[in-house]
Amino acid sequence: MPIGAPDSEALAVLTGPGGPMEIVRQQVLGADVQVYANRLRSMRDMLALAVGHGDKTFIVYGDRRLTYAQHEHRVHQIAQFLTERGLTLGDRVAILAANHPDWVASFWACAMLGLVAVPLNAWWKRDELAFALADASVSAVICDQRRWEVIAPLAADAERWRTALVIDPDEQTAAGFAQVDGLDWVGSLDDALAGIDAPAVPEVDTDEDDIIGIFYTSGTTGRPKGATITHRQVLANLQNLMVVSLASRDQRDVPPELSAKLQPASLLVVPLFHTTGCHATMITTLASGGKLILLEPGKFDPGRALAIIEREQVTSIGGVPTVMSRLVDAPAFDDYDTSTVSRVFYGGAPASPALVERIKAAFPQVTSQLATAYGLTETASVATLNSGDDYLSHPASVGRPVPTVEVKVVDDGGDEVAAGDRGEVCITGPTVMLRGYWNRPEVNAEVIVGGWFHTGDIGVIDDDGFLYLVDRAKDMIIRAGENVYCVEIENLLAEHPDVIEAAIVGVPDDDLGEEIKAVVQVAADSSVDADALSQWCSASLAAYKVPRMFEFRTEPLPRNPSGKILKNELRGIGSAFDAAADSVL
Repeated sequence: MPIGAPDSEALAVLTGPGGPMEIVRQQVLGADVQVYANRLRSMRDMLALAVGHGDKTFIVYGDRRLTYAQHEHRVHQIAQFLTERGLTLGDRVAILAANHPDWVASFWACAMLGLVAVPLNAWWKRDELAFALADASVSAVICDQRRWEVIAPLAADAERWRTALVIDPDEQTAAGFAQVDGLDWVGSLDDALAGIDAPAVPEVDTDEDDIIGIFYTSGTTGRPKGATITHRQVLANLQNLMVVSLASRDQRDVPPELSAKLQPASLLVVPLFHTTGCHATMITTLASGGKLILLEPGKFDPGRALAIIEREQVTSIGGVPTVMSRLVDAPAFDDYDTSTVSRVFYGGAPASPALVERIKAAFPQVTSQLATAYGLTETASVATLNSGDDYLSHPASVGRPVPTVEVKVVDDGGDEVAAGDRGEVCITGPTVMLRGYWNRPEVNAEVIVGGWFHTGDIGVIDDDGFLYLVDRAKDMIIRAGENVYCVEIENLLAEHPDVIEAAIVGVPDDDLGEEIKAVVQVAADSSVDADALSQWCSASLAAYKVPRMFEFRTEPLPRNPSGKILKNELRGIGSAFDAAADSVL
């Protein structure tokens, strides 16, 4: 789905009264928001539209290729099996795996049945996963072998979880299924579906404001929070991107004779359990009849990615700045044909101006479709978009709101500030998590006020309506696109017997965006070192949350008069937002 800068006149024709994508105002879960008058009402309906793509390739995974028809059959098989296991509307199904065709099929099977998919972070450790499985009260888990080995010991104490389907287990793992306590059914996904040749999927009556997914984010209190995502949110995000594409004034990158013969093909280099991978890429690819290329598990290899771009004639690539940096800086970049790429998209973390220039030099054919965006899990992907000529004229901005989404900047009292003034970024619209976090009523009352989601990000909106991010209100680090909340690590370090107190800060990193640094106060006679504290953290936290830098002190950490630790002083250098801030203010 090519996206350039939208033409305001074209947008007005598309979305104005009587237009094919007319936008009207409507009450949604108590909030007055903009919605499309003509829209799909469920993900099941959207999947039905994809049937027409039939023999087109939908998923490429190593040597494995699935057509749209084969994918649909797999979806129906999984849906029938889950129905036979007794799962009904609203039940939760955890999906815990690296990117894989069966991850995609499992997600759509849940959508078919009105179940709630709970995509879990595949990098989490057992304690993190145990919390989320219990918090969401999942009835079934679909996972790969590596994650099964992590969570299998949790089954015995599970209250509701009774079914486990394992993707591609080896013989040894499969042989151990019979010894698992606490589950009524556990086995290979392939074996479970082997006898379902003509799957019959029951009709279900879903509402567009029913929850389709619970996507967990790191939490400011040290525990993840489950962002509830509805059918309406996902479909509105899709329609927003479609409207921007239709209204784009920058469709000149690919020669007509080339674009006519190429199937849109997206190389997915971010996890499906993130909103970018799931909502912004996988779902939009299916809706457009495109081809989704999933990388096999393992460390990102830019050489392998370039070979895939050439072989599969990839038209769209994107990811966090870390991935884009490694791709364009690969020594073998010029050895591969990347001329089919017509769109380069990045987000998830700020990109340095130097990286943007390297991307533009590597893909000169996509200058007018170089795009960045701002969004959150809670907004089901894209809230603002900066692309095409707008990107060239406002390179430090994350863009203007996409159709139906409204953005404002407010002061500490909740009042909207004037253009050019700093404040907290607030968002409303049909893509916003108006149901709130799963089981978090107290938090919801704080972050959703009058139908507006308070993001915790600090921004500025200029006179032209472009949003610039300049800081974070939340104590959070974005490392290689992963949100890391400092308090979780600080609490864990404080439990170490040699640590008096600890503060976690983010420092700029050319490759990762930000790196995690721990400033630790220890007793004067302590012999604890960085290796010991790194191992301490690694035992309980996913690897991306473990600090890579440690600074030891014997004196108390600096605080302001109210007792808050002065983290800017501990950083010693500015935040990753400095480049953007300097270009705006």
